[in-house]
Amino acid sequence: MRRSTFMATATATALSATLFTGFSPAQADNATGGPVLSDADGWYEPGLIFVTAHSDSPLTHITAHFYPLDAPAGDPEAGSTEDFTQYSGQDATSGVWRAPVHLADLGDYRVTVDLEDASGATVTGALSPHTLRYQTLVTIPELTATPTVPDYLHQQVSVTGSALATDPRHPDTPTPAADVPVDIETGRGRVSATTTADGRFTAAFVPTQTSIDLTAGPEASVNYPGAIDLLSPKQYLHTTQAPVRFTASTHVLNLKQGATGTVTGRAEIQTTAGWQPLPSTTITLFGLDAHNRPAFVVGETATDSHGSYTLHVSSYNAAPAAELMAGTGDMPFQQVATEPFSLHVAYTTHLDMSADLNDEASLKVSGYVYYEDARAHWPTKPTVTLQYSKDGRSGWKNATTLPITIRHNKPQFEEDFAGTFTAPNTNAYWRARFNGNPDLATSTTKPVHLYRYATRITGFHATPDPVRRNQWISFTGTLQYKNGTTWKPLGESPALYFKPRGSTTYHFVADLGTDKHGHLNDMETAKQDGTWAVTFNRQTGDHYLRSTRVTDYVDVQ
Repeated sequence: MRRSTFMATATATALSATLFTGFSPAQADNATGGPVLSDADGWYEPGLIFVTAHSDSPLTHITAHFYPLDAPAGDPEAGSTEDFTQYSGQDATSGVWRAPVHLADLGDYRVTVDLEDASGATVTGALSPHTLRYQTLVTIPELTATPTVPDYLHQQVSVTGSALATDPRHPDTPTPAADVPVDIETGRGRVSATTTADGRFTAAFVPTQTSIDLTAGPEASVNYPGAIDLLSPKQYLHTTQAPVRFTASTHVLNLKQGATGTVTGRAEIQTTAGWQPLPSTTITLFGLDAHNRPAFVVGETATDSHGSYTLHVSSYNAAPAAELMAGTGDMPFQQVATEPFSLHVAYTTHLDMSADLNDEASLKVSGYVYYEDARAHWPTKPTVTLQYSKDGRSGWKNATTLPITIRHNKPQFEEDFAGTFTAPNTNAYWRARFNGNPDLATSTTKPVHLYRYATRITGFHATPDPVRRNQWISFTGTLQYKNGTTWKPLGESPALYFKPRGSTTYHFVADLGTDKHGHLNDMETAKQDGTWAVTFNRQTGDHYLRSTRVTDYVDVQ
């Protein structure tokens, strides 16, 4: 019979270091495929030990030995067990084996394991990387929440459960765990309770979010020193958000600078008893951004005990596009309700813009802004935002921001802005938008349609090749422009260039002619070897972009 030994010969200090610095599974010496211990642990199952091992041959015998964790090396074992049955695995060569543990005293124990397989290979005293926690197990098998679906009329939730203490020496007779503190996790908060003599506990809370995974965990107790405390299974809880509605005395306010407007109304919530007043809920006036999303708060109040509210709106923040909102998005028992709103200030601004798009997709913009009322003032760093849209009506996108140069700083005097940049879209509607402040209202120019079509030359060839000196060279190809997704013929004049062999520079030769189908129809005299190139870049007109250069080499003989 082959035999090898992995004995626990180190001191208690060395064994402790082994547990914390790592562990290599023990395998029989000179026994390829012999028994290997992976782990031995209690799995928080009172009175049981689980051994994970494998071997090339079926494992036939397992013995686990237990030593007090603080016992010096060489002390006798506190107990052992060999009554193992396979707990998991496809066959006896690999898996998990389980056995009962009977020890006299509670505590933490280091574990060594003896393994033997059908081939006769053995491993003796293999040290587990984990200790056996032979301690009382305090658990909360389940929680009960009442009601399971709280609503506006039934907001308080009662949580009940029982704590059980299981001594691993008597694993089949758990007892109620009395005077054990219990911590209950309620989502964004927690509540505490203490078990009574029968192990039961109860607590109450009001949810602050719409869905909660309730859990409860026993905490350290003088009654169960060293106990293993395990969390309860999760109890899922969700609230019902009732529909809300409210009225507003007006949906439009036109205010002078410094004035205050008033909006009044009443909020209600729908319950099983019907619609009823909604007290203590927030009423907020939000200014919207270009995408109709809440961007800033203009005013805020709350409903009284009868669901009524009075909202005072200052003209400090102009909000031509706004909305009134009842409630907030994180309220667990009520939905959010909105009403459209518009807030305007009296000080208007005037804005004008001119723009030009060249054949290199460079957009040159200039314009001016002015206001009329002497009570208005320019912001510290006024700007104009250039925007573009596919149809000039919707889907506006910001392209760039240009500073306004303040020279006069007086009403009725135009202040200029200008800039040049590469246009992100060469076929779009453009407008300038003055970014207003509390004194100056936002204003926007009328859209102007600027477009330049992409161009290209396809099928370019210079023939014949080779060609005799002083004979004619014919150029073929098609000049096209792109309208939407379709390339169409363009009857314009692309430029012809020539680069002699050995040179790095192209020289302009002539503007080529095209027919109505965009076909090139000119010729040149062959004088020397070199590369002919064609590009549409000299006379592109108002609505075309320059094209990429295309080339063809000709050998002159």
